[in-house]
Amino acid sequence: MADFSRLPGPNADLWDWQLLAACRGVDSSLFFHPEGERGAARSAREMSAKEVCMRCPVRAQCAAHALAVREPYGVWGGLTEDEREELMGRARHRAVASTGAPGS
Repeated sequence: MADFSRLPGPNADLWDWQLLAACRGVDSSLFFHPEGERGAARSAREMSAKEVCMRCPVRAQCAAHALAVREPYGVWGGLTEDEREELMGRARHRAVASTGAPGS
């Protein structure tokens, strides 16, 4: 018989914040752009997605998650793909400036 006491505990607590998200039940196409979407259509969709995020009780956790896992697609925690990339670029730049070595 297997010894289940040695298995790690459930990690649901790491994801519980998602249960409180304002976007639960909202069509995911609001948060993820279709291929080729640009300009005014993309801006309008992103603004609508951000409106959902701004009233979300777990917006900070969502944004932190997206940054931590380097989520490449969609609006997460009120941040677009480009905004997250910019934040990550700034963080990399600060790391290089403080250590003097890229990737440190």
